[in-house]
Amino acid sequence: MRILIFSLALFLPLTAQENWPAFRGAESRGISENPNIPDTWSTTKNVAWKTDIPGRGWSSPIVWGKKVFLTTVVNEGETESPKKGLYFGGNRLKIPDTNHLWKVLCLDLESGKILWDKDVHKGKPKSSIHLKNSYASETPVTDGELVYCYFGSLGLFAMDFHGKVVWSHEVPPYKTRYGWGTSSSPVLHKDRLYLVNDNDEKSSLLALDKKTGKEIWRSPREEKSNWSNPYIWENKKRTEIIVPGSGRTRSYDLDGKELWSFKGMSSITIATPYAHDGLLYISSGYVGDFKRPLYAIKPGAKGDISVTSKKTSNEFVAWSSWKAAPYNPSTLLYQDQVYVLLDRGYLSAYKPKTGEEIYGKQRLPGSTGFTASPWANQGKIFCFNEDGGTNVCKAGESFELLHTNQLAEDDMGMATPALAGKNLLIRTSARIYCIRK
Repeated sequence: MRILIFSLALFLPLTAQENWPAFRGAESRGISENPNIPDTWSTTKNVAWKTDIPGRGWSSPIVWGKKVFLTTVVNEGETESPKKGLYFGGNRLKIPDTNHLWKVLCLDLESGKILWDKDVHKGKPKSSIHLKNSYASETPVTDGELVYCYFGSLGLFAMDFHGKVVWSHEVPPYKTRYGWGTSSSPVLHKDRLYLVNDNDEKSSLLALDKKTGKEIWRSPREEKSNWSNPYIWENKKRTEIIVPGSGRTRSYDLDGKELWSFKGMSSITIATPYAHDGLLYISSGYVGDFKRPLYAIKPGAKGDISVTSKKTSNEFVAWSSWKAAPYNPSTLLYQDQVYVLLDRGYLSAYKPKTGEEIYGKQRLPGSTGFTASPWANQGKIFCFNEDGGTNVCKAGESFELLHTNQLAEDDMGMATPALAGKNLLIRTSARIYCIRK
């Protein structure tokens, strides 16, 4: 019965979603049509509660029922504070020599009260991270019974809703490109958890039994470091595990066998794929690259489906746009338009079936940069920047900035918010806000 309930939750209309069980929601698309979520807020206006969160973590909050889950890591020593925006010089190859506490927190959705605060590990980190990364950047996922929390270079912890660790699975620390650390979140499908660990030493795609943590299979990967979440694509032909990568993007069946792949991403891959109306959307847009592609893929592919830069489509690539993709944010498909939020503060829109541009880059005011992925609600597009401001734009064929909602000066924003029922949950560097009418 529990499995049936979760399966139904994945396919409920977006208007009916009271839970937000994973990064960008059950369908990885960042959409809710609940009319009770406000489109204006400040540090006090439409704030049901705000709760300070210790340590640092860029994982998104998730919600099931009346409980909010999130992860963080507390450094018992000094932690260097990052600057906002895009810049070079954030590499930190030295591993901290101070004790850290890896934590999972559970908050009450109605009041913001911390129901429990569980330390799952204490010790010194075994890997470095980029100045703007954290040791808690992977978003948890839940099936309504257990919450699965992954910390890169440490392990995966399955916990019940009372904070008890039911099982854990150790993940060895591996070197990542430039010592940037990890951020790929686990995904849940039926009785299995899938985890991508792309690094510079021993990359793999792993399937675990969600009830026991036992390894079911492991597929070695040729890719080096990537930071994108995998995506489970249930299309009209089959179910696939989509794993974007800078070297190759690959699709696997549920037994870990490769189905198809393509070359042609940018040199750094971060964004999460998603599917809608028969097409799969994949992007990779490192700002320093000439090629920053956005792809729409058809079901049923096999083998190498790469397209060259002189072409934009083939039998299984419906279209590609070579300079459209953002770097950190995922794209947003809403009301028959694909919205692209660029890290440097521009919004553009494309037709999802053809890739034709609807409008080109439009400047969003008042920010040093955008890392969080945009979301949509009630005919509006929301873009949360690193300065704690949210630009609210009207969805449609022409660009229209409606207003900007600003949080506090210490509310650096890099985590993608969650939308559960009538609640918008915004995590910042200092706290979590519940925005509610």
